[in-house]
Amino acid sequence: MDLFTQKRNELVKILAHSGIKDKKVLDAIGRVKRELFVSGEMKRYAYDNHALPISGGQTISQPYTVAYMTELLEVQPGEKVLEIGTGSGYQAAVLCEMGAKVYTVERVSELFTSTAKNFEKLHYHITMKLDDGTTGWDEFAPYDKIIVTAGGPKIPKRLASQLKPDGLMVIPIGDKNLQQMVLVKKSINKDGKAEYTVKKFNEFKFVPLVGEEGWK
Repeated sequence: MDLFTQKRNELVKILAHSGIKDKKVLDAIGRVKRELFVSGEMKRYAYDNHALPISGGQTISQPYTVAYMTELLEVQPGEKVLEIGTGSGYQAAVLCEMGAKVYTVERVSELFTSTAKNFEKLHYHITMKLDDGTTGWDEFAPYDKIIVTAGGPKIPKRLASQLKPDGLMVIPIGDKNLQQMVLVKKSINKDGKAEYTVKKFNEFKFVPLVGEEGWK
């Protein structure tokens, strides 16, 4: 067993001890080689339970945060999942390993280019778009699940509208310094109109969600 595999297995145990209960989430994280989603000098820290810097002034999320958000989403094989903020591609790879059909939007062109090449090299079949993620991706809507990997000031209406009935969206909401993880569920009332219920969870710190329905 090589060092990275050993560290990956240790990380899975740490996440389980930290309260992540969904075995499918833990198994997916155990399969994704996080060292392949960071730069050369960061590889030695790939399995530390911390966020790490990547290009474009962005970060690769802390593994616990990735696991936490993914667990809230209750991803099932074959579901269509929209990710806002591709970043390094690590979160999308975890979703892919869980059997989701992943669509992802990134606004930073250098990240979009490098991550697209990495997906191809690693044989992850993920559909990507370079655009403002706060407006979602109408072309492939509606989605079973939406995950937003940056902190916004409010829930973007366009994103919420792109959920299927009974669909879930997880998004950090707050100011630029601290956000609360929010789970949004869409339902259709007896008049045929969309309604949304919101549950609030732990606090986290994310890079800002920039765009038309985010931070300007």
